[in-house]
Amino acid sequence: MPRYIGLIGHPLKHSISPYFQQAALDYYGLDIRYEAWETSPAQLPDTVNGLRKPQNVGANVTVPYKEAVLPLLDEVDDLASSIGAVNTIVKKDDRLVGFNTDAHGFIEALDKEGHFDPEGKHVVILGAGGAGRAVSFVLVQRKVASLAITDGIFERATALVENLVRHIKRASPSSKDLKTNVTAFQWQNLSSAKTFDNCDLIVHCTTIGMKHSSQEGQSPLSLEVIPRGVLVYDLVYNPWLTPLLKLAQKAGANILGGLPMLVYQGAASFKLWTGKEAPVDIMFNKAKEILTGGKR
Repeated sequence: MPRYIGLIGHPLKHSISPYFQQAALDYYGLDIRYEAWETSPAQLPDTVNGLRKPQNVGANVTVPYKEAVLPLLDEVDDLASSIGAVNTIVKKDDRLVGFNTDAHGFIEALDKEGHFDPEGKHVVILGAGGAGRAVSFVLVQRKVASLAITDGIFERATALVENLVRHIKRASPSSKDLKTNVTAFQWQNLSSAKTFDNCDLIVHCTTIGMKHSSQEGQSPLSLEVIPRGVLVYDLVYNPWLTPLLKLAQKAGANILGGLPMLVYQGAASFKLWTGKEAPVDIMFNKAKEILTGGKR
């Protein structure tokens, strides 16, 4: 009898995770099916609780439930708890345990694909949801000089800043190992080029520009505000080249799309579910095939 791993989110029409995760499962000959479980907010508790059924192995969690899912779990590992967001659920016996592999996926892609060392750099983060939380947390760990965070809901940005400041104080109460300057700013300030003065890295963590979303075809930034030479890292992976990345190219910026992060976080999730090393090359190849042709 096959077992199942689900992708819990809403909407899921844009997602390619079922394709590359299934390719990885098939590589090992595992009788496991990875499925997209479109879930409305009202259905979330039942969907998560359904993971306890014998045939289920676990799940990925995506927009907009990475924070909402925490109280529905039996246990959350230390990293996910500190970040305040879960994107991977593993069933251990009858207990549901939450993990965050977004942080790993983000920094792995930044290192290997972006060839960017964040230590001592100045970073602007667009979006303070689940992905923004993971990104901000790992950048503080990697000792960025400054982190300026914004969100369409300003209170989310300020709450994330407060969380990061608490973490920095806990991690280095008397030392200067972690000395990132963390601030929040209003979303409206994205229209000013001054916001990006001395900026080395811009990370976009919202769904603006995502295929099949209500803001498909849009960019959070205009051409005029993107500095030449900055690295623009858009976590949106579908389409391959987002409206933001197209503008960044025109502005003379360096670009990094969201596909590598998606695959690296998926590979880390795969190992949590199966105990096996993920076949990353196979996952990458399938993901690229789906995005650039093949079934889409």
